[in-house]
Amino acid sequence: MKAAIFKGKGRIVVEERPKPEVDAPTDAIVRVVLACVCGSDLWFYRGISDLAHGGVGHEFIGVVDSVGADVSTVKAGDFVIAPFAYSDGTCENCENGFQTACLHGGFFGQGGDGDGGQAEFVRVPHADGTLVPVPGTGFSDETLASLLALTDVMATGFHAAVSAEVEAGDTVAVVGDGAVGLSGVLAARMVGAKRIIVLGSTHEDRHALAREWGATDIIDVRGGAAVQALMDLTGGYGADAVLECVGTAASVKTAFAIARPGSIVGRVGVPHDVALDAEGTFYRNVGMRGGPAPARAYQPELLRAVLAGEINPGRVFDLTVDLDDIAEGYAAMDERRSIKALVKVSDLEESA
Repeated sequence: MKAAIFKGKGRIVVEERPKPEVDAPTDAIVRVVLACVCGSDLWFYRGISDLAHGGVGHEFIGVVDSVGADVSTVKAGDFVIAPFAYSDGTCENCENGFQTACLHGGFFGQGGDGDGGQAEFVRVPHADGTLVPVPGTGFSDETLASLLALTDVMATGFHAAVSAEVEAGDTVAVVGDGAVGLSGVLAARMVGAKRIIVLGSTHEDRHALAREWGATDIIDVRGGAAVQALMDLTGGYGADAVLECVGTAASVKTAFAIARPGSIVGRVGVPHDVALDAEGTFYRNVGMRGGPAPARAYQPELLRAVLAGEINPGRVFDLTVDLDDIAEGYAAMDERRSIKALVKVSDLEESA
């Protein structure tokens, strides 16, 4: 099979690799239909974080190719979505809704010999606890893109809103206008936020989508100027809830600076070189929650919303490439020519 392989800073190549096989009775093999490039993939692509050279990618949807003897919830031929982390669904952490902390789980696309989602086939451990069957047939390309968004980016934006305890009528600040930040805007609107303020870039295409999804205000300056702009918009009080969707030292500093006393910062941006102001947050009673999104916990409700036509998170994809051209997807996102790149791998109706 073909698979995207990380070869070092700035190098993604497509190589022939052995098709994965069922290794444990709880495994499933999924033929990938769509995959995508994540903003977090850029950390290792840019050489900022380390990753073993090998298979990459953690976002994919596809068709079950084969299953192990103990798999009971999916079968060959089923169309499924996968969260970016696999989990058994039975340990106490899973039962408490934190599948990303499963005692027997892990993450797709960690390089080395592990299974990456940017490939023609993926081995899925703990298939019963991980994969979500999609009911129905005849999906449009638009719907397929939205289903793909549920594997990570939309679930992550939703986790930011849940972690920040966004409530109906709140004024919500979203730090970051990348794919996760935009998904956070959509999630805040779903929860019922009255005012959504986005702090991000100067890219008008991102602003347009943010406004379409519910943003009421856009702040396109950074640092102290951004903090002052938000305070001016909120009468000097700050936001009722803050969604931190970037993970840099600057974005985290801004997120805590604009939080109203007594509020919570829901952070989902993978932190890099971040130091928190423990004393400052203490005296302002500002809390913090968040981390890797337990996408599997949110996917049933988000899947229902997509199939009902209530949300269309696939709009974050503004570039489509084939698997053979996935390096262009990485480069376009790295150079901020694209918000998020969708990767076409195979046809949904293709024989498994």
